[in-house]
Amino acid sequence: MNNQPALSKSLKVYQIVFLGLAWMTPMIFFTVYGVAYDAAGGQMVLAYLIAFLAIFFTAYSYSRMVKAYPIAGSAYTYTKKAIHPRLGFLVGWALLLDYIFSPIIAILTFGIFMHTEFPSIPVYVWVIVMNIILALVNIVGIKSVARISGISVVVQILFISLFCLFIIKDIATGQASSSTLFSLHPFLASDVPFTTIFSGAALICFCFLGFDAVTTMAEETIQPKKTIPKAIFLIVCIAAVMYIAISYFTQIAYPGPGFTFTNPDNAAYTLVKLVGGNLLSSLFITVLIIATFTQGVSSVTSVTRFLYALGRESVLPQKVFSYIHPTFKTPVVNILLVTAFSFLGMFIDLNTAVTFVSFGALTAFTFVNVSVIAHFYIKLKKRSFTETILYLIFPLIGAAFIGWLLTLLNKDTLLIGVAWLTVGFLYLFVKSRLSAPFVKRDHSKVTVPEK
Repeated sequence: MNNQPALSKSLKVYQIVFLGLAWMTPMIFFTVYGVAYDAAGGQMVLAYLIAFLAIFFTAYSYSRMVKAYPIAGSAYTYTKKAIHPRLGFLVGWALLLDYIFSPIIAILTFGIFMHTEFPSIPVYVWVIVMNIILALVNIVGIKSVARISGISVVVQILFISLFCLFIIKDIATGQASSSTLFSLHPFLASDVPFTTIFSGAALICFCFLGFDAVTTMAEETIQPKKTIPKAIFLIVCIAAVMYIAISYFTQIAYPGPGFTFTNPDNAAYTLVKLVGGNLLSSLFITVLIIATFTQGVSSVTSVTRFLYALGRESVLPQKVFSYIHPTFKTPVVNILLVTAFSFLGMFIDLNTAVTFVSFGALTAFTFVNVSVIAHFYIKLKKRSFTETILYLIFPLIGAAFIGWLLTLLNKDTLLIGVAWLTVGFLYLFVKSRLSAPFVKRDHSKVTVPEK
């Protein structure tokens, strides 16, 4: 009998939703506002709608696969079991790029805005402090992460609501460019090429990352086959409503070229100050700092569970990566390793980290859609009229949409991604020659004891 400590099942639907939204960080709309605005030619509403449609079909595919395989591992597990173990490894390797750089994005953003508030303290000091705090919170346990995430998400939603109310006030009092709350203009792109809007959507997909990360917590969730799919759709729909609402009000009140900015990185600060003055801009900084902190907490949680899954499968050294602390029931070694890696935040810029994340996420999304077809339509032969729509048409739309958005990423991003996959292929090749092939192992029937 295996007496090794296991992950503790304790999470419910609302906790998973809060964790997903915290990882996603609703305030990410403001963080990437300037870059997204430029990429989409100012057509933020259409770009977010397109991104939502692409993500919706992919979210559906995730909800199907987590029912088939309710264990940690996400896209790696689904591709491995539905298509082929070696392809699963390469997808997992790409996904690792997404997960392992996500904490760095949160840490860098936190450091940048804390430095804005306290210019005398360098960014690297905040990076160090943030890393240590994230490690401690994650080591204590998943319940503490869920509680912190819940508070942060509520604060962010309240700020977004307040921001929209300020814009509505400006429209009602005639201080905005528009005199009406209802307009079709944000949904029409007469002067902007659709290729530009789709390029913006490819970048904006980054704002929806989070729904997929919760699948890594399937083994810590009560009734994961029911809970995780429900949480996935709630996360995606809540995020879409928020993003599209902010984009809509912003676009009708302050359309370009009336609203201009010089630096995309702090364009949101310019926008918030325009909407609500110094009071709202000060509140904005405070909420954004809270948001980036909890995003860091949630992203560390996700990547350490993903590494746990790779360790248990012996893709990575098992004794190290599958270790669970007997008292805290958390993967302490993984947490410490991710913390050490995240110190790279002192040496790289935010754009580089986002580049890694975007390539990894879109690659994983594409293959999760393909996995639904391979598992349900091909292997299980679910081919009735309704099943053909659910297990062939829907995932095909998702795969095509995401795959196309992947090709719209800039050439440097694609080259870096291909280089990373090449390293993964070489690792797989060497490992298969030096040891018994890990790809023959099958953990589809693994059961995790409850605490």
